[in-house]
Amino acid sequence: MTQLNYRRYPSTTALQCFECTARHLSFTRASKELHMTQSAVSKQVAQLEELLAVQLFHRSSSGLFLTPAGQAYYHDAQNILQQLELSTLNLMAHGVEADTLHIISHATFCAQWLIPALKGFRQAHPLIHLDIAEQASALLGDNIDMGFVYGDGVWAGMEAVKLFDECSVAVCAPDYLDKINDLSTLATSHLLQVRTRPRAWYEYFAEQNHPTDTALMGVRFDTFNACIKAAKLGCGVALVPLRFVKNQLSQGELIQAHPYQMVGRGAYYMVYRTELGHSHKVRTMLDWIHQYLKQHSG
Repeated sequence: MTQLNYRRYPSTTALQCFECTARHLSFTRASKELHMTQSAVSKQVAQLEELLAVQLFHRSSSGLFLTPAGQAYYHDAQNILQQLELSTLNLMAHGVEADTLHIISHATFCAQWLIPALKGFRQAHPLIHLDIAEQASALLGDNIDMGFVYGDGVWAGMEAVKLFDECSVAVCAPDYLDKINDLSTLATSHLLQVRTRPRAWYEYFAEQNHPTDTALMGVRFDTFNACIKAAKLGCGVALVPLRFVKNQLSQGELIQAHPYQMVGRGAYYMVYRTELGHSHKVRTMLDWIHQYLKQHSG
């Protein structure tokens, strides 16, 4: 690694004094912003000009003005200070990058299950920073360590640990239930759909020996979160994983439109890159989730 000659570089204080003075074109305003005396700011700028052997300001009775060299150096100084601030804040917030666990998750799963499951993790493991992205399509990216996703359990380059099956129920707002008497009236209701489960409602009826081939009436959404919200507002009946609506059902915000529970073809898995199987941060998360599942087996 090349050794730097620090004698050639100005101090951060000198750069801050110059940048602030150049921005305000005033030593007085710069001194107020930096909580320094005007003479101290002026001295730092003068020492910077001496180090650079370049005049940065024109000083006259009418005011302070940047020279062409000062204008160019001003932009460079701003970029340097901004990058230094960003790097410092990132380090303070995230700690060492090697201890950052990059996780991917479906949006609704993250909001309804993963976040509650991770309660207390930071306090128990303060040296592991969690970076969670809600877009499971990016699962195989090189920057992803772990994922909490729905599927068949097979992902190239990944180890998969099954969490639980997807058991779905039909739910609606309490007032909407008056419109539903049986499966026939349910089938002709506004059936809210999720784009990733286009056949879910058809399979729901077929499993109860009530197949339907008619076009479904109801809005289609990208996420279960939006579908659940629409059901709560009385927009129709949503077919959603029971684990995602347990709280709303217990609080009476939603009610089951029919008692049948449908087990999906896929399941929810915790996956991680094979080469990270012995990583401390990955093993720590695996152990944490296993303990959470034991305590919340229902």
